[in-house]
Amino acid sequence: MKIGIMGFGVVGGGVGEIVTTNAESLKRRSGDAIEIKRILDLRDFPDSEFRCFTKDFQDILHDDEIQIVCEVMGGTKPAYEFTKQLLESGKSVVTSNKELVAKHGTELLQIAKANNVNYLFEASVGGGIPIIRPLYSSLLANELTQVIGILNGTTNYILTQMIKEGESFENALRGAQEKGYAEKDPTADVEGVDTCRKIAILASLAFGKYVCSDEIPTEGISKITLEDVAYAGEIDRVIKLVGMTSKEDDGVFARVCPVMLKNEHPLAGIDDVFNGIMVKGEGLGDVMFYGRGAGALPTASAVVSDVIEIVKNKGEHIRLGWTEGSEGYLKDGDLQNFRFYIRIAGTPEQSAAFHREGFRVITLDGEKYQNEFAVVTPKMNEKSFAEFQEKELSACRILGKIRLVEE
Repeated sequence: MKIGIMGFGVVGGGVGEIVTTNAESLKRRSGDAIEIKRILDLRDFPDSEFRCFTKDFQDILHDDEIQIVCEVMGGTKPAYEFTKQLLESGKSVVTSNKELVAKHGTELLQIAKANNVNYLFEASVGGGIPIIRPLYSSLLANELTQVIGILNGTTNYILTQMIKEGESFENALRGAQEKGYAEKDPTADVEGVDTCRKIAILASLAFGKYVCSDEIPTEGISKITLEDVAYAGEIDRVIKLVGMTSKEDDGVFARVCPVMLKNEHPLAGIDDVFNGIMVKGEGLGDVMFYGRGAGALPTASAVVSDVIEIVKNKGEHIRLGWTEGSEGYLKDGDLQNFRFYIRIAGTPEQSAAFHREGFRVITLDGEKYQNEFAVVTPKMNEKSFAEFQEKELSACRILGKIRLVEE
């Protein structure tokens, strides 16, 4: 089986390495030899062992020997147009491109089905963690009710440094960049955009209807402080950035935000660049997926596993995907109930107003905490919180707000 690779960066290079290094085992597992025929990239690679580079997409599109293409370019331009043309020409495509799947997955899956080929994207969520395939195969018999996960290694590393080493957000981010965990422009990671795309894909797949990533309420971790970390520790919790989605009557909730998890929560102990995903279902209980969520070889291994899946099912369309979403299917996130942690600038006299049923006041020792305190509220939604803030916090300066997840 001849394959093409579009993009020869970190992941593309990893795909090339796995295909060549593990040639015999891949043949044994797939039932056919897998050979790289063409690699598309605008750069030159004079020192590469491969001698099949091209800068012209047409060389892959019109090569009848190439039946599967690994799209590891990233972004939507030109990846969207290239992928669409490949599927329409009768070639299967596997990808690690979470942005493309989140934005155009519905259309591309339909095109793949119409042309009896496949569009697979195991590597788009969780890197080397197998989560996509279980959702469309192993867990099919279960009615899924919730997916919640730590889906971004960069932010998890930063928060781990803040919690375990006492590093400020700025210093932890700088360290992540120095280690190669964070990009020079870390916005997509630290502001939750990357996690949002991934939870949109998981929500669409788990519950069967498309969820648009642009409509998911999203917050990052750039406002989290060491003071927030300390207050969380005082109530036996840790702060993690999570993507979460849950089934609700005839629709779904989805959100990306920092949350405070109980120390005993299965996701609370996942540190550094590791990812963890919990899937809940009726009759299933909790299922946990854990591993390295990024990196050349973990992500590339997920890409190659999709190639093997297609080779093993030659000529067959693998049933995977979701239907179009409908208006109101993604429910208004402001209606979802949480307990809230609020950090407030104020005096001990002001905190006295919250010593009542359903509330918890948290104070910390030390000079820097003398003019502030924190409150954990009863469960309420955003609209109720806004009313509470207007009624009872109008004279206070809120320094931070984080949701609590109980289960």
